[in-house]
Amino acid sequence: MGNLLEVRNLSVSFFTYESTVQAVRDISFDLAPGETTALVGESGCGKSVTSKSIMGLIKKPGKILEGSRIYFKGQCITDFTIKEWERFRGKNCSIIFQDALASLNPTMKIGRQIIEVLNNHDTGLSRDEKVKKAVEMLAMTGIADAAGCLEKYPHELSGGMRQRVMIAMALIGRPELLIADEPTTSLDVTVQAQILEQMKQLQQKLNMAILLVTHDLGIVADAANKIIIMYAGRIVEQGPAREIFYHPVHPYTKALLDSVPRIDRDRTKRLRAIEGNIPDMANPPKGCAFCGRCPEAMNICEEHAPVLRQIEGPHAAACWLNELHTIHGGTDA
Repeated sequence: MGNLLEVRNLSVSFFTYESTVQAVRDISFDLAPGETTALVGESGCGKSVTSKSIMGLIKKPGKILEGSRIYFKGQCITDFTIKEWERFRGKNCSIIFQDALASLNPTMKIGRQIIEVLNNHDTGLSRDEKVKKAVEMLAMTGIADAAGCLEKYPHELSGGMRQRVMIAMALIGRPELLIADEPTTSLDVTVQAQILEQMKQLQQKLNMAILLVTHDLGIVADAANKIIIMYAGRIVEQGPAREIFYHPVHPYTKALLDSVPRIDRDRTKRLRAIEGNIPDMANPPKGCAFCGRCPEAMNICEEHAPVLRQIEGPHAAACWLNELHTIHGGTDA
């Protein structure tokens, strides 16, 4: 079976009067049908820009650069017309944003907003059939009084319920790909777990792929088949979830894992913070972007950017430590 989604050499920049911000820099990855891939990194690493590119939501001053290609079921969608994007969104691919209250229209009842998704596509359903489908989808997301929820406004719902409404809106068109962009950021830990579990159950029922965009490696441990680590607009490591968690290679991946609270961690030891900041993407470093924050940085890291190279199987990383170990058996630069 072929890939559902293929991203090839994607680069996205934002052009302002003062500078050009290189938000995403030449990234490539695949997503198979029914698979969950997590796109992980700090704020500003380019993961949300990547997800919006897949949905055709990059607006000026942003631009997908020439040579970038995104394929959905083998069809290049990068050059879609407005009408083609409208047919694609909701039917083939849907997105859940992190702030449900900001994403929902505060002046419209929940039912009208969900049904509007169906109205955007020629479903051939009557008004009553659309209402029934909306109730069924809300119930599938775990809302007990689904019919009553249709008559409420967003401000009348809790954060967890609003997020469930967003999931229902995203899935009512039965898309083959769901992009979840920080879907649990503003929720407490208990509700986060419920939402993620609900998404997993819906994925199995609907047989869809999920691209889970997050800054928190902790929430993807039991959710993702594959993990892609992004830093400063580039992919620095990717591979099966088990490999990333148990055999991380890139210092940035290791730092992210060290900052995640764990039940088996020694309680006398403090969580490690990643010192420093993401570099200015209007003037990215010549070498490795993580060099200034990396405790293992070498001279070569300042001058030359490492490329993403295979380690074993589908596990790959872009780090000079790995490269030198492979080529020279561990020789220092």
